[in-house]
Amino acid sequence: MLNDLDERIVHALAEDARRSYADIGQLVGLSAPAVKRRVDRLRATGAITGFTVRVDPAALGWETEGFIEIYCRRNTSPDSIRRGLERYPEVASASTVTGEADALVQVFASDMRHFERVLERIAGEPFVERTKSVLVLSPLMRRFTSGSPA
Repeated sequence: MLNDLDERIVHALAEDARRSYADIGQLVGLSAPAVKRRVDRLRATGAITGFTVRVDPAALGWETEGFIEIYCRRNTSPDSIRRGLERYPEVASASTVTGEADALVQVFASDMRHFERVLERIAGEPFVERTKSVLVLSPLMRRFTSGSPA
């Protein structure tokens, strides 16, 4: 469990992972070396799993976004679903979910035809009984941070 100071550091890094330790220190009231020590500890304990860059999918040619609900055959494990989906570069995220569907998959594709081909391939996976999909018209909000700023 993160304490308040660690949460504020994580929030600052989630907003901009290139932010300097000195800048974060000013935000949270610590010196740059103290922030670095805390970040190193958060990495060592697995609270911070890595640093990355966020790219607009359209900049990479992924103009179409959709979600696919997957309804699985009996006794399909989450690991089987993950293994079946990890081959698809178009899959941005996949989660098991409550409700009627067994999993929800976020897909980015270059266009509608590409999305349709990905949907058909996923629907043809041996563990899939049926699918239901929706397309994103306009992304209204995307958050990449976690927790609330203090």
